[in-house]
Amino acid sequence: MVQTYTAVVKHDEGAWIGWIEELPGVNCQEATREQLLASLRVTLAEAIEFNRTEARGAAGHGYEELSIAV
Repeated sequence: MVQTYTAVVKHDEGAWIGWIEELPGVNCQEATREQLLASLRVTLAEAIEFNRTEARGAAGHGYEELSIAV
């Protein structure tokens, strides 16, 4: 399943900076817009995987995973 997130990007003082709206802490800075978008994708994927691992670890045994749409 493909999930879509929103990147807020801007060029500021010679660098491209960006954030993912839906996930605090996912932000990057790069020299070009293309590099920034690539970095945001990698950082977002890593953050999601980290959060999944943390949630599953906190749940322990006998948990259930459900899809929730908003």
